[in-house]
Amino acid sequence: MIAMKLSLQDSARRALPLLDLTSLNETDTAASIVRLCRRASSPVGHVAAVCVWPRHVTVARQGLDEAGLCGQVKVATVINFPTGNDNPVPVLEELASALASGADEIDLVFPYRALMAGDRRAGERLVARCRDALDRQCLKVILETGVLEDASLIRSAAEIAIEAGADFLKTSTGKVKVNATLGAARIMLEAIRDSGQAVGFKAAGGIRTTGEAAAYMDLATEIVGAAWLSPERFRFGASGLLDDLLRTLGEEAAPAAPGTGY
Repeated sequence: MIAMKLSLQDSARRALPLLDLTSLNETDTAASIVRLCRRASSPVGHVAAVCVWPRHVTVARQGLDEAGLCGQVKVATVINFPTGNDNPVPVLEELASALASGADEIDLVFPYRALMAGDRRAGERLVARCRDALDRQCLKVILETGVLEDASLIRSAAEIAIEAGADFLKTSTGKVKVNATLGAARIMLEAIRDSGQAVGFKAAGGIRTTGEAAAYMDLATEIVGAAWLSPERFRFGASGLLDDLLRTLGEEAAPAAPGTGY
């Protein structure tokens, strides 16, 4: 039986709780992060997480608490971002600092350049060491698929990350020329399916409309099943997307901080 596609409104309703509301700009301030946290809740529900620089994790936790969202919306942060270096030492220091600040979720950039140079062990080592340093925090591994580009490299990075303990595979940093694409998403979702593990998927970078979000949800439903479309297994990394989801649902978006998001 072929599943019927959802209407745009139903797609928006389903996508909103899957959103990691993101601001990763050098110009971010405590005030802009508080505004971001206020946008995390709307009359039609709240997002899954806010994603901020490590230096803003404490402010984000306070902002969510003030917005009455503590325990409902996670605080995610990025490490090894956006460079994707292969030296574990500074990355583990970043991780320890992020955890001490109260981060619930860690978005780690995979050492994709090392893989492109033929070094598989760098990715295995970095992801595994970060996994070992975590308790129950979620580990999302950013593959930077737009730079890897080649299907076999994307598949290799996905398999390495899964085997080393990733909870999620994430497409992109949002900081390179090519970010999330449906082609890369298909490769990653097929790797997740073939692994037989309950690894999540996060599409990040350049997804701004309900229609674009719906295409990724349709793809995930095709490959891993509709049950994957929950905050525990599927995310969007974006900020501008929230505005379009709310417009689609007939709600007025709260003002965004200038320049936020992917």
